[in-house]
Amino acid sequence: MVNIERTQTGVRLERNTLKVLKGLAEYLDLSLGELLEGITLHAFEGRAPFTPQTIAKIDQLKAVYGLTLTSADAHRLDERQ
Repeated sequence: MVNIERTQTGVRLERNTLKVLKGLAEYLDLSLGELLEGITLHAFEGRAPFTPQTIAKIDQLKAVYGLTLTSADAHRLDERQ
């Protein structure tokens, strides 16, 4: 185990993306913060964070929560006022 210090932060996420992330965290028995840490650490190393089985679960959750955004949308999102 590696000892770390966590800090509370406020982030704003697209609603359906957050629902999928929360569902995935529940499925993997992780907190939302732990899931985001894992995704981030993998991304920092250029590694894929998910197994094929987990990606299949993500696809199911995306369908349930109506998430249609893709990585192509990542830097083109405009928040409604």
